[in-house]
Amino acid sequence: QVQFVESGGGLVQPGGSLRLSCAASGFTLDFRGIGWFRQAAGKTHEGIACVSLSTGADYYSASVKGRFTISRDNAKHAVILQMNNVTSEDTAVYYCAAPRSGCGSGWYTWSDVEVRGQGTLVTVSS
Repeated sequence: QVQFVESGGGLVQPGGSLRLSCAASGFTLDFRGIGWFRQAAGKTHEGIACVSLSTGADYYSASVKGRFTISRDNAKHAVILQMNNVTSEDTAVYYCAAPRSGCGSGWYTWSDVEVRGQGTLVTVSS
C-alpha cells in the first residue's frame, strides 16, 4: 500500500520561501505523476503543481506558476515543492497526492486523486 508523508510546513513571512517534501513509501511504478494540492480555509482543494515521474515534465496552476517549483527524486521516492515569494493567499494545508491521470488532463481535480497524504499546514503571516 502506497503512503505519502508530507513535511516542511510551518510559518513563513510574506515574500519568504519554504520547501515542502513528500516521501512515498510502498512506491509503485503504476503512478505516472505526483502532484501538490492545497486547501485554504473555507475553500475547495486546488491542484497547484504536478510532475511526471517518467519525464520530469512539470505543470502548474496559474496561481503559483513562476513562484513554485516541483521536482522529483525517483531514487529517494520523494517529490519536492519549492515555494518562493509566498503571499497570504498561499496559506493552506498542502497535500501530496497521486492523480489517476498522472499529470494528464484533469490532474488538478481533487476527485481525480487516487492516493494522498495527511497534509502539512503552511501559514504565511508577518
